[in-house]
Amino acid sequence: MHVMVVHNRYASAQPSGENKVVDQEVALLREAGHRVGVFERRSDDIAARSLPAKAAIPLLVPWNPAVRARLAERLRAERPDVVHLHNVFPLLSPAVIAACADAGVPAVATLHNYTQVCPPGTLHRDGSPCTACVGRAPLPAVRHGCYRGSRLATVPLAVSLSVNRRRWWWSGVERFFCISAAQREVLVGAGMPAGRLVVKHNFVPETPVRRTGPGEHLLYLGRLAEVKGVRLLMAAWDELAAAGGVGVPLVIAGTGPLEAEVAAWAADRDDVRCVGLYDRTRCREAVAGAVAVVAPSTWKEAFGLVVVEAMAAGVPAVAAGHGAFTELVEDGVTGLLHRPDDAGSLAAALRGVTADGDGNREMGRAARLRYERGFSPEVGLARLEEGYRAAIAGRGGADPSRGDTHTGSRRGDLRERDGGSR
Repeated sequence: MHVMVVHNRYASAQPSGENKVVDQEVALLREAGHRVGVFERRSDDIAARSLPAKAAIPLLVPWNPAVRARLAERLRAERPDVVHLHNVFPLLSPAVIAACADAGVPAVATLHNYTQVCPPGTLHRDGSPCTACVGRAPLPAVRHGCYRGSRLATVPLAVSLSVNRRRWWWSGVERFFCISAAQREVLVGAGMPAGRLVVKHNFVPETPVRRTGPGEHLLYLGRLAEVKGVRLLMAAWDELAAAGGVGVPLVIAGTGPLEAEVAAWAADRDDVRCVGLYDRTRCREAVAGAVAVVAPSTWKEAFGLVVVEAMAAGVPAVAAGHGAFTELVEDGVTGLLHRPDDAGSLAAALRGVTADGDGNREMGRAARLRYERGFSPEVGLARLEEGYRAAIAGRGGADPSRGDTHTGSRRGDLRERDGGSR
């Protein structure tokens, strides 16, 4: 198949699971022999823009006509079989869906978060879960300034959601990939078209490094933000330290808005190491060297990439018992779940995962088996191809992976002029 991937890359200063997923899927498709083009914008490029250009960005968040024209032109020139949409904020906008319609190319979209029903995409506000905008106009988000604590910054997102979700997202996308069943349940409940929502978990590439011993540390790997449970983790670790510790240090790898606070908390401790942002190789080594990976998010994660990366390395996870974690981690089998927002419960889980060496090793083996059956590249490729074929068939187009031709359709006519399937 010929696939066009559309993505607005997040800033490189902070780790982005979405950027990682996009890069991994592009590489996977190319390795499988599919032709993959990429149409992207980079948030890193905003800094180099002129002041008037920066000031205009919020106006283009709901709709960017220049992007529509450029993408449509490229689609007409390259004639892909399907377009795969990822993040479109802030430089692309839902105008990319109109570009697909202009060029007559079916679109699928991976929903990496909850932006279809919540302007900041988190279902979280002021340290607690929030569904005030789910299934209704996103006025509460504006009132509370849910995006970056700013009402002004939240307005473009709220406008885009109100104007575009039914007119373009819900009617212009053939198939939505939900990255967990928990996410799909929320979106269906909010009124999204259930028949177009399918669960396609993110896959994780095979890791060249797996755990071989008991592990040397507990590992938090991710963005240092409150919604990720960083403050909860610090409180739980204080509780453990007061009781004598767990025998291994806590390694905190990442950057984010709480970086200074975390560094100050860890400064005078010999049981915590703040190591900053790791590159890919060091991330793999840190995961493979862990007794367990810790994912204590206070918001309901739509997925949990670090948990699956731990599975691939044969490492169990300690995760919050809500959102996607409840379908990724089988409590007591591939890891441990703690009560969300409960420092005492998290401390007990961390104590448990480090105290029983034989049980930990057994959970690591079960986690690896879970990865092989549900999150390997082979599984990920099959689910991508299935979704693309369904989207192409939904438009009445040909399925190039099967050599089909539909000469009665516009896409079939293009295929005949192009000499058959690519």
